[in-house]
Amino acid sequence: MNAQTGRQRTHADRSRELTLRGLLLGAAITVVFMAANVYMGLKTGMTFSSSIPAAMLSMGLLRLFGDSSILENNIVQTQASAAGTLCNVILVLPGLILIGHWNGFPLWQTSGVCLLGGLLGVAYSIPLRRALVAEAGLPFPEGAAAAEVLKAGDTSGDHGAGGSGLRDLLGAGGAAALIAFGTSGLRLLGEGLHTTLQAGHALFRVGTGFSLALVGVGYLVGIGACLALLTGVIIAWGLAVPFMTAFAPEGGLAPDAAAEAVWSGQVRLIGAGIIAVGGAWTVASLVGPILASVRAALKAARGTGRGLSELPRQERDIPITWVVGAAAALTVPLALLFGQFSMGAELAGLLPVLILAATVFTVSFGFLMAAACGYLAGLLGSSSSPISGIGILTTMLVALLLPLVVGRAAGPEGDRFVIGLALFIAAVIVTMASIANDNLQDLKTGQLVDATPWRQESVLIVGVGVGSLVIAPLLALLYNAYGFVGALPREGMDEAAALPAPQAALMTQIASGIVHGELPWAMVLTGMGLGALLVGFEAWLRRSGRVFPALTVGIGIYLPLNVVVTIAIGGVIAWLSERAFRSGFEGRTSATDDAYEAVRRRGVLLSSGFLVGESFIGVLLAGADTLTGRSASLAITGPAVTPFTPLIGLAVFVVAIGTFYRLVSRAPRKGSSIAP
Repeated sequence: MNAQTGRQRTHADRSRELTLRGLLLGAAITVVFMAANVYMGLKTGMTFSSSIPAAMLSMGLLRLFGDSSILENNIVQTQASAAGTLCNVILVLPGLILIGHWNGFPLWQTSGVCLLGGLLGVAYSIPLRRALVAEAGLPFPEGAAAAEVLKAGDTSGDHGAGGSGLRDLLGAGGAAALIAFGTSGLRLLGEGLHTTLQAGHALFRVGTGFSLALVGVGYLVGIGACLALLTGVIIAWGLAVPFMTAFAPEGGLAPDAAAEAVWSGQVRLIGAGIIAVGGAWTVASLVGPILASVRAALKAARGTGRGLSELPRQERDIPITWVVGAAAALTVPLALLFGQFSMGAELAGLLPVLILAATVFTVSFGFLMAAACGYLAGLLGSSSSPISGIGILTTMLVALLLPLVVGRAAGPEGDRFVIGLALFIAAVIVTMASIANDNLQDLKTGQLVDATPWRQESVLIVGVGVGSLVIAPLLALLYNAYGFVGALPREGMDEAAALPAPQAALMTQIASGIVHGELPWAMVLTGMGLGALLVGFEAWLRRSGRVFPALTVGIGIYLPLNVVVTIAIGGVIAWLSERAFRSGFEGRTSATDDAYEAVRRRGVLLSSGFLVGESFIGVLLAGADTLTGRSASLAITGPAVTPFTPLIGLAVFVVAIGTFYRLVSRAPRKGSSIAP
C-alpha cells in the first residue's frame, strides 16, 4: 500500500467513525444484551460486561456491508456497553418491591433513575478521562481486551493483527464457549470446587471456580492486583470466618452453610469497611490529577477562541463548559424525581429540605463514587469492579443521614419510606458510578484504536437513552412472569421459580438493619480500622514504586471466594509465564523484551477470547432460559451424575489452564503476525 492510498484509507475510516447504521446497530445490540443482563442479574446477582461480545457481533454484522472500519465498530461497542451497566440498577431497585413500597416498576421513575444517573455518569467520566485513562498508567484490562478484539478483526490492515491474531482470539473464544456451555448450559461440568474444613468449631473454606473468563481477567490485571485480592481471601476465609465460627458457631447449620452465613452476613461487611476507607483514600489521591484534568479541559475550551480545533483529534472531549452546564441542568429533573418519589410521605413541611439534601448528596457523592469506580475499572476491569459494594456503602450512608433530615416521626410508615428513599438514592448513584466505570473502560479502548473521545462520549449518551426506555418494561415483564423471592405479584405463583434478586435483598437488609438499629456495626468499624492500616501500607510501598491497593484487599473479602481465586490464578499464570520465558534467555536485552511483548500480546488475545466466548454463551443461555421460563433449561444431567460434575470440571479446567500457560510462556512461531 503506498502512502497516498494509506492516507485515503485512514481518512475514510475516520469519516465512518460515527454513522447512522452504527447507531441503529448499537441500539439493537443494547436491547438484546440488556434483556440478558437483567435476567442474569436478578437470578444470580451478577451482570457481565457487554463491550467485548458487542464488538465481536458488530464486526460480524458490519462486514456484511463490506466497508466497515475499526472506529465504526468501536462506536457500536461503546453504545452497546450501556446494556451491561445500566442493568446494575437491578442491584437496588427490586428492594423497593421487597419492602412493599412499590407494587411494580413505575415507568417514569424507573426510567428516570437510569436516564438521569446515566447522563450524570457520562458527564463525570469526561473530566476523569485525562486523569485516569491518559495519565494514570492503569491497565484497564477489559478496555485493552476490547481493543485487541477490534484490532484482531480489523481488515483494513492498519493495525496489523492479521489472521494469526484473529485465529488466537477465535480459538480461545471457542474453547471458553464450549467449556461454558458444558458448565452453565448442559451442567456436565461443575462451575467450581470448594470444601469446608473444620478444626473444632472453626471453619475454613478453600476452593476455586472454573471460569476461563475470570482467568483471562487475572492475566490482564497482573500479579500485583491479584496478590492484593488473595490477601483479602486470607483475611476473610483464613482468619475472620474461622475466628467467628470458633467463638460463635452457627448452630443447626451444616459446615458449608454455616461458613457461608458468617461470610455473607458479617465478614463481608469488613470488606465493605475496607472499601469505604480505601475508596476515600483513592478519591483523595486522585483529587490533584482530576483538578489538573479539569483545568486542562477548561483551558482547551477557552483556548484562543477556536477551542477543540487546537487539540489533536484523539484528545478532543465534549467541551468541559458544556459538561458542567449539562450536569447543573440535570439537577433540576433529579430534584423533581426525588420530589415525586417522596409525595405522600408525612414530612411536616420538610419536603423542600429533603429534596435539596437528596439532590446535593447524590450529585456530590455520586462524583466521588464515579472516580473510585473509574480507578477500579482501570485496575481490575469493569466486571470485577465492586458496584454492589458501592451500592452497599451508599445505602448505609443514606440510611444513616436521612433520619437526621426527616426525623423518625414521618407517619405510620415512616421507617419504610426512609428505607425506600435510601434505596432510591442508592440506585441513582449506582447508575452514575456504573456508567462512569464503563465509559472510562470504553475510552481506554478508543485510545488504543485511535478513536475520537467526544464521539464515544456522545454515543454513550445515546446508549443511555435507549437503555433507559427498555429497562423498565423488562423489569416489569420479568417480575410479573416470575416474581421475586418473598414478593410475588399474584397469589398462586410458584415461589420456587421466583427470581432471588440477591443483591437487592442484601441492600434492603442493610438499610432495614440501620433504620431499625440492627446492623452489626462492629464488622464495619473493624473493616474501616483495617482499611486505615492497609492504606498506610499502600502509601509506604508507593515510595519504592510498588503497588498494593488497599481497596483491592477489600474487594478480595467482599467478592465470592470462587471469583477471587479464579482471577488470582490468571495473575499467577502471567507472572510464571514471564519468568519461564525470560529464563530461556541470557540476561535482559531489547530483543528479549521485544520477544516477550509478542508473547504478552498473544496472552492478551487469548484472554480476550476467553471473555468473548464465555460472555456469548451467557447471552445465549439467558435467552434460552427466558424463552422457556425456567432456569437451567438445557441441563441434561441427573442426580446420578451431579456428584461427579465438579471433578469432571476440575479435570477440564486444569487441562485448559495448562494449555494456556504453555502458549503464553514460549515465543510465537516465526512468521506469526504476533511474532516480533
